[in-house]
Amino acid sequence: MKLSQFNFRLPSDLIALHPVEHRDECRLMVVNKTTGEISHHQFKEIINYFDEGDVMVFNDTKVFPARLYGNKEKTGACIEVFLLRELNEEHKLWDVLVEPARKIRIGNKLYFGDDESMVAEVIDNTTSRGRTLRFLYDGSHEEFKSALFALGQTPLPDYIKRDAEPQDAEDYQTIFARNEGAVVAPAAGLHFSRELMKRLEIKGVERGFLTLHSGLGNFREIDVEDLTKHRMDSEEINVGIELVDMVNKAKDDKKQVCAVGTSVLRAISSAVSMDGHMKTFSGWTNKFIFPPYDFTVTTAMVSNFHLPFSTMLMMVAAFGGYDLVMKAYETAVKEKYRFGAYGDAMLIIS
Repeated sequence: MKLSQFNFRLPSDLIALHPVEHRDECRLMVVNKTTGEISHHQFKEIINYFDEGDVMVFNDTKVFPARLYGNKEKTGACIEVFLLRELNEEHKLWDVLVEPARKIRIGNKLYFGDDESMVAEVIDNTTSRGRTLRFLYDGSHEEFKSALFALGQTPLPDYIKRDAEPQDAEDYQTIFARNEGAVVAPAAGLHFSRELMKRLEIKGVERGFLTLHSGLGNFREIDVEDLTKHRMDSEEINVGIELVDMVNKAKDDKKQVCAVGTSVLRAISSAVSMDGHMKTFSGWTNKFIFPPYDFTVTTAMVSNFHLPFSTMLMMVAAFGGYDLVMKAYETAVKEKYRFGAYGDAMLIIS
């Protein structure tokens, strides 16, 4: 497959800037891989496609307020700092991106907050934009994290052309988020309300959880036409025995296993044994999924509508079939579905 095959015309006004008022009331396109049928629904109607014993797998990663704005010492220049991950708890070292990168060098100090009480020193250059910061803070680790995150904003994707608002702290987080570490929300999971989860439970649809801390690599521009030459950034995942047992039983019982989101699809595909079942996995994955790809565990998936050239679109096309998924996206544009993390959803079934 070539990069250019994942281009399509997306009017900018179809990129959702805010979510719908109620999580489970966005639009839902249902795509049947077997028949090629495309139908249109409200998201809460997803319950009609699952039965007792089926399993839905969710990503329980938790997004932290990763975007900060500070000032450079002496010049006072405004610097955006995007926290990626904590490297060392004891020494308060963080892997970050900085903009504008050209203004920041090793040894520079950055001050955060109206009272400039949070101070960080640049101690390493990791990439042209990346830096390692050491935060200078005397309190406990818990106090430090609390103070740091109080200064941060919700890390909305750059294609959402507005500043983060207070409501985004709740909107850009699934209701089942619990393991902190992501800077990208598992968007397909945003549509599940407490009411819908309860209705699924009453119907007998089982829920399982894994953790994949989604990073900015999801949005990194692909600069090669030949997709076999693209390398994904590594992301940390954890797949436990409880989920493995649940999924493997469903597979053996010929029940559905639904991946809620591309992050879950990627994590499951990274934890497959030689016999096509799931196995436990704790570590890092840089698996890049694009058509054609053989999925041995997942039988259905939920996804948002992704932007042109994105690795998430490629994953969806690998699961649903390139021609059918691109036809569905053409339909989505024509029917004015909303795209992006705050947009509408697609369910692919077979």
